[in-house]
Amino acid sequence: MPPAARRGLRETAVWLAPAVLTLVVTGYGLTGAQLWRDELATWNAASRSVRDLVRLAGNIDAATGPYYLFMHFWTALAGDSIVALRLPSVLAMAGTAALTALLGRRLAGARAGLLAGLLFALLPGTSRYAQEARPYALASLFAILATLLLVDALCRPGWGRWIGYAAALAALGLTHLIALTLLAAHAVAVLATHPAGLTAGGGDRRRWFWVPAVLPAVLLVAPLALVARSQRGRQLQWVELVRPSDLTTLPGGVAQSSVVGGMLVGLAVLGAARLGRRALLPGAAVLLPVFLLFVAGLAVPIWVPRYLVFVVPFACLLAGAALAAVPLPGGLALVVLAGLLGGPDQAALRRTHEWPRSAPIDYRAVAEVIAANQRPGDAIVYSPRRSWLFLDFGIEYQLRDRRPRDALLVEGAARRGDLWATECGRPADCLAGVPRLWLVLSGRHTDPVAAVSGAKGAALRDGFTVTQVWQRPGLTLALLTR
Repeated sequence: MPPAARRGLRETAVWLAPAVLTLVVTGYGLTGAQLWRDELATWNAASRSVRDLVRLAGNIDAATGPYYLFMHFWTALAGDSIVALRLPSVLAMAGTAALTALLGRRLAGARAGLLAGLLFALLPGTSRYAQEARPYALASLFAILATLLLVDALCRPGWGRWIGYAAALAALGLTHLIALTLLAAHAVAVLATHPAGLTAGGGDRRRWFWVPAVLPAVLLVAPLALVARSQRGRQLQWVELVRPSDLTTLPGGVAQSSVVGGMLVGLAVLGAARLGRRALLPGAAVLLPVFLLFVAGLAVPIWVPRYLVFVVPFACLLAGAALAAVPLPGGLALVVLAGLLGGPDQAALRRTHEWPRSAPIDYRAVAEVIAANQRPGDAIVYSPRRSWLFLDFGIEYQLRDRRPRDALLVEGAARRGDLWATECGRPADCLAGVPRLWLVLSGRHTDPVAAVSGAKGAALRDGFTVTQVWQRPGLTLALLTR
């Protein structure tokens, strides 16, 4: 083989090997875990019309609205099976691994880039968010893409490169608002006299093209951010103010493994020390978003570890630089060790995406019982109805048109422009004439009807008797007869 061809093959392998490995690892067991509550929200939103999606964004989940819109068109083409819903995230993570390797090669050399991409492919967190129909994998892709395009534009300034950077930045903001904290790291690279060693002439005024390149993304995302800010109280009421101890659990949270997360941090520190000034950009891309979200979380309940998943590729880049300090077989051995240490977590996340993983919710098992035993005229009731568990979405996804009539439904979530439906205010009247009723409850209950409160519970106790009860992971199903 000619030397030029061998060199081209080696250069291609740097990014192709991590991409292929990511596809293999994240594609394995893709349908093992059922859609969890957040993915059920994605499925339900994607199944709505564009007009209904706009109405939804005006009331709740505005920050995720662009992703829902993308998934609306995606599912129209690919369907809404578990594979179809999660496939964009799988492809995005494969792309992230490839771009991590390319950025690593640019900043630290080919060996560092290859090892960084391979390490990223084997992280449990990569599989976790690749196998989830949510925007975090896309945010990771656009974060690393925008950074790579910034490096390219700083090294070889030109309007075409800055336009590409601006487009990637806009996509990042529309995918995940908090990921725009990455702009702080980009600003550091631009302001540095020699931006992380990226340009030969740090005084080149052309790098100030960065300012007009950023403006379109900021102007595009600003209205979305304002709407999302007004929804924070409703959207994140379950989040608490951040504590210093939360920083210690962050590596395990984003890596989905405390052991692997600790190993990643240790390698990243070593890599930063080895790179010196060249670590400025990837180091800032890790530390500044974490710092900014932590500071904001001291005053506003907004600290959620998965919101920072987009910094993981940059940590892997620094870790790759550390691994490149040893011969390639040794570096690969350490990457394999990280994969083995994350093995138990990889297996666990393919069983359930619920947290904690010891408390899975098996919508499929409940749906199978209903499908096998329902009769014409049956109806169904959920308790609680207004919760983040989305019991109705879970059963609807499994049974589709075969599900019993929703006896208490007055106005559906799509029509309300919300994630929750409106139920009948006089349950006894709405249940009149129903011969048999399926009651779906969250949690485990030996007396299902007693677990339902308010007028709904009174109507069930007065009008029905419990015929049979099924206990399934995370859910209780009861058949009631009049």
